[in-house]
Amino acid sequence: MKKLLALSLSIIMLFSLTACNSNDTESNEIPDTDILTVEITDIHGTVTVPVNPERVISLDNRTFDTLAEWGVELVAVPKGVMPEDSPYVLDESVLDIGNHREPNLEIIAAADPDLVIIGQRFASYYEEIKALVPNAVVIDLNFDVSEEADSQADNFVNGFTDTTTALGMIFDKNEEAAQLVADFNQSIENVRTAYNGTDTVMSVIVSSGNIGYSAPGAGRVWGPMYEIFGWVSSLETENNTSDHQGDEINVEAIAQSNPDWLLVLDRDAGVSGESLPAQDIIDASPALQNTTAIREGNIVYAPDDTYTNESIQTYIKLFNDLAIAFGE
Repeated sequence: MKKLLALSLSIIMLFSLTACNSNDTESNEIPDTDILTVEITDIHGTVTVPVNPERVISLDNRTFDTLAEWGVELVAVPKGVMPEDSPYVLDESVLDIGNHREPNLEIIAAADPDLVIIGQRFASYYEEIKALVPNAVVIDLNFDVSEEADSQADNFVNGFTDTTTALGMIFDKNEEAAQLVADFNQSIENVRTAYNGTDTVMSVIVSSGNIGYSAPGAGRVWGPMYEIFGWVSSLETENNTSDHQGDEINVEAIAQSNPDWLLVLDRDAGVSGESLPAQDIIDASPALQNTTAIREGNIVYAPDDTYTNESIQTYIKLFNDLAIAFGE
């Protein structure tokens, strides 16, 4: 009886295993061709994007840190306008599209991408890139924080929130995206809490040894922050520009405004390590030495690679640095 029971069990197990193998074979013969997709909204409307696309190109400097942090492989990037220590720049297998002034767009077509992410410097190439890769999904994550924007503050905050959320959906990193957005919002709140509402602020860009004025509402980095945090500017001027080197205003005028705080963006540090650091330029300026900001050590430098790495991670770090400085 025991032998018969054992034989029966063996037959059942063999039949089950054969059935499983048969099902596996059938599933291999008839693969599931359905591709999981998500709908995201870019500045042109609603776009259907495959989840975890295999061949991805990004041209948006606001995305590189996030994509690298999530382990997303890219097939091509604009290495000419990226930090030298970016893992995508260091990876020789990642094709170089060049900078936005003279890009080699044919590389985009040759890379045969499933997804192309556009933004910032490459936003003007949207239609041309779509025509080059008709079989790829092209999304434009650019958002406007120029002086023409209805609200720089809303565009800045919502832009980073929406972009990070969209990337999380595309690359199946929704929890990670939510955490980044939470950290971003907290860093903003930290600055608002730490700033006393009355200290005057002066923001500048150091480029090629020159100190340029970055006016409230002008430029991508410091400009929107005056509205976001309610900063009081130490200097009001007319006909401000978004020039990446800052407005040409003499250092004496900056010094005469006697700011309580001096905020510095080192443009050269983001594109080349050959120029003098911004701190050396500031320290060597006699006109600035008697300002309250210098005398009291109220100077905050943006992260060195900010000019070419305007990621949400960059601003989280910058805002937390500002909060610590304001709170001391």
